Amino acid sequence: MFGILVTELPTLNAVLNSVSTVLLVSGWVCIKTGKRDAHIGLMIAALITSAAFLTSYLIYHYHVGSVKFRGEGALVRTTYYTILITHIILAIVNLPMIIMTVIPAVRRRFDKHKRIARWTLPVWLYVSVTGVIVYLMCYIWWPSA
Repeated sequence: MFGILVTELPTLNAVLNSVSTVLLVSGWVCIKTGKRDAHIGLMIAALITSAAFLTSYLIYHYHVGSVKFRGEGALVRTTYYTILITHIILAIVNLPMIIMTVIPAVRRRFDKHKRIARWTLPVWLYVSVTGVIVYLMCYIWWPSA
């Protein structure tokens, strides 16, 4: 039973990444239009969604291990590995960046929060979007046999 659920986690991960992307963009639009309370709510939701993704991702790879990319051709493989490598590097950098962005906001140091968020948001968005692309490439467009 649990094995069947584990095999569904990549789809859940892609959904969580997609939801995070929508929440991040919506939160950014809200702060740019002066809707501070909505911004706070959306960013908290993005944090929760991203934490759920990370938990699901770790559970999946604990049970399954690594996933072999099945795409063929130099262009496809180069594209995939370029996306994957940049995704992994920025995902590793992203977590401390998010923490360094949230702490000043909680402390009501919005000047510092804003300075860091200018860097964190694009990285977080890139990681969320490329996570979905990696999913599509591994599980939808070139799935394992």
